[in-house]
Amino acid sequence: MKLVFFTHSVASDWNHGNAHFLRGLLDALARKGHPVTSAEPVAGWSLTNLVEDAGAAPVVRFAREFPRIDVVNYHVDKDLPDRIREITAGADAVVVHEWTDPAVVGLLALERIRRDDFVLLFHDTHHRAVSAPGAMAAFNLGPYDGVLAFGDSLREVYERRYGVQRAWTFHEAADTDRFRPLDLEQRDDVIWIGNWGDEERSDELRTYWLDSAMAHPHLRFVAYGARYPEDALEELEAAGVDFRGWAPSLDVPELFARSRITLHIPRRLYVEDLPGIPTIRVFEALACGIPLVSTPWKDTESLFRDDDFALVDSPAEMRRVIGRLYADPDVRAGQAERGLETIRARHTCRHRADQLLEILAGLGHDGS
Repeated sequence: MKLVFFTHSVASDWNHGNAHFLRGLLDALARKGHPVTSAEPVAGWSLTNLVEDAGAAPVVRFAREFPRIDVVNYHVDKDLPDRIREITAGADAVVVHEWTDPAVVGLLALERIRRDDFVLLFHDTHHRAVSAPGAMAAFNLGPYDGVLAFGDSLREVYERRYGVQRAWTFHEAADTDRFRPLDLEQRDDVIWIGNWGDEERSDELRTYWLDSAMAHPHLRFVAYGARYPEDALEELEAAGVDFRGWAPSLDVPELFARSRITLHIPRRLYVEDLPGIPTIRVFEALACGIPLVSTPWKDTESLFRDDDFALVDSPAEMRRVIGRLYADPDVRAGQAERGLETIRARHTCRHRADQLLEILAGLGHDGS
């Protein structure tokens, strides 16, 4: 089955966490024998910033690590309709990610009307359906065959607010071919990988994370991420957190392996408006076998078991749990083992590839 994905980028993961899952999903589909293409805009925002920040080496590394993914590019210009027809020619299914230009989303809808030989799905792994409904209204999803939403709560938004007739819950997952435990010397104690949050979780980062760092000055707290404003960097320094800049996702397994504990602090929208949706970091951290401590978050879909990670309900409890995990290697090892077990049993990119193929078969496209 020929599969074409329109993405913001899989070649670049700079400030673009969606690339982690998309890379793993496309690679898993390709390993099952399905040709996969990622269609990406020329000089997209993430790729442009990646090259400015780190040069071309991460892009070359991506190409070497994911040789089964065929990346093609397009310009959003007057030739776009012809380019879309060229890219989608012979495709059995086209999946359009939410960070795609509305003009592309609309032209693919028209192409779906013109042709009846492929399935067209919209794939959403963000919160704009509730946080920016005006932006979502620019998408013409009427001709689409359905929506893949990365949580029950988001799927219900599409059904209730946008009148989508067919929608499936399609969670992100860990690319366990890359995100896996590594046996390395642990040099850091508490690692945070993520962004400051565009004021969507700044208070939580201060009270749960930075206050914990100040409460445990004997522990080495480290952070990796992009787009930290100067005032945030000053706060990290004052709290004793060693900020090390952006890290490619392919480096993350090693960074986790060299650390004892990691943290999950979801954006407020995922706690209040879209409950039950974990970030990709939860899947990836557990897949790497590192104990995880999370701020309040409701696992409404029972994706995980109670002991897969530590869930705290206050900054004071966060500080206590970090201290307890640091002091007891056996407790850390037991929690890490349980979390890894759950990921391998339920939440790998291979699981999601199988689910997508089942959805397509149910829509009458199985590649035969």
